[in-house]
Amino acid sequence: MLDTAVMWTIFLFVLGVMFIIDMGVLNRGSDSVSLKRASAMTVAWVCVAAAFAVFVNFQYGSEKTMEFVAAYVIEEMMSIDNLFVFLMIFAFFAVPEAYQHKALFYGIIGAMAFRAVFIVLGAAVLERYDFVMYIFGAILIFTAVRTVFKKENKDEKNSMAVKLSRWFRSSPEYDGDKLFTVIAGIRVATPLFLCIIVIELTDIMFAFDSIPAVLAISTDTFIVYTSNIFAILGLRSLYFVLKGTMNSLAYMKFGLGAILAFVGLKMLLSEVYHIDVVTSLLFICAVLAATVAASLMIAKRKKTEEAPQ
Repeated sequence: MLDTAVMWTIFLFVLGVMFIIDMGVLNRGSDSVSLKRASAMTVAWVCVAAAFAVFVNFQYGSEKTMEFVAAYVIEEMMSIDNLFVFLMIFAFFAVPEAYQHKALFYGIIGAMAFRAVFIVLGAAVLERYDFVMYIFGAILIFTAVRTVFKKENKDEKNSMAVKLSRWFRSSPEYDGDKLFTVIAGIRVATPLFLCIIVIELTDIMFAFDSIPAVLAISTDTFIVYTSNIFAILGLRSLYFVLKGTMNSLAYMKFGLGAILAFVGLKMLLSEVYHIDVVTSLLFICAVLAATVAASLMIAKRKKTEEAPQ
């Protein structure tokens, strides 16, 4: 078995190679991302995560591998729900499609840093203070209810953007894919920069929901962080795959709510009844499959009913 330092080195090396291929070769420069290219990158990221899970299995055994996969699936599913919010943010800032990939790239770089802080602190707190498990469980139950019954508040996103425009000197127009431009000799932020800031702030809010969920699966910092990062790294390409079909996933919030409620109950009942990671993974995958299947069936039925006779 390799020691922890070597495992982290291998993870960072894989991450670096994928970044070079993604940004330096496949998505070089500003250009709209085709469905074919986005689909290929989504499959590639899933395959890399699966290969890493196999590597984890050789090093740590099946239990850690199950924890990795369960945490990965939870984060990936929550990320899909969050894509709706990113779509709203891009619409508000009128971000050209060619620049959206770059905005998501910077957003994910920031997310990697913030997630590292949240996961390390969260795992340390759970290891030291057992009662925090119940607080996290209650937060997840609340989040599950909010997820199912929430209504998108566009005014809230608009308000965040308006406040940012007051804090930064900004240009009303884009200057290519630049984050800053010069107007009348003054360096100002472009709308793309403001959009990235809103994405970063939104991801921090998402982290308060997702991090407790994955920490309910495992408190191993390596397992939690690597699964989390592999999930969000595939978010950019997944966004362009699902962009035109998001409205077809009408029941996604119900499936996500069910998973969050299950994980929350698992944390609240941890001292009374232990739910093993295999059971958790089977439940999560079953809910995900049922949610997607039901959403696609309803979407197909609506399309048939709306079609001209």
